[in-house]
Amino acid sequence: QVQLVESGGGSVQPGGSLRLSCAGSGFTFSTYSMAWFRQAPGALREGVAAIDSDGSTNYADSVKGRFTISKDNAKDTLYLQMNSLKPTDTAMYYCAAYPGPVASDLAAYEYNYWGQGTQVTVSS
Repeated sequence: QVQLVESGGGSVQPGGSLRLSCAGSGFTFSTYSMAWFRQAPGALREGVAAIDSDGSTNYADSVKGRFTISKDNAKDTLYLQMNSLKPTDTAMYYCAAYPGPVASDLAAYEYNYWGQGTQVTVSS
């Protein structure tokens, strides 16, 4: 079955960096649309960055220029490099997958496979 396992979260000071990883198994990773979402307490789940099977990327305005999504199909792993972190980036981060193209790549309803999440806390 499809499994997504995130790692790499933690606590960091404002201005710091983290790299999240999402290891996939049970599916043909290279053919899936993939994305990172985040959810802060009391807030809706928000699309952060997406990458399609061809490697095209899209970002939420709030993270453009700071975050980079990438994937390694040989390792079945999705990444999110997060730089210049802000306290407002504090949230649980989830990776998501869908077996094909999606129309709205930062919309949660487009994805049917989800990981369990990894916590990112940005605080001084």
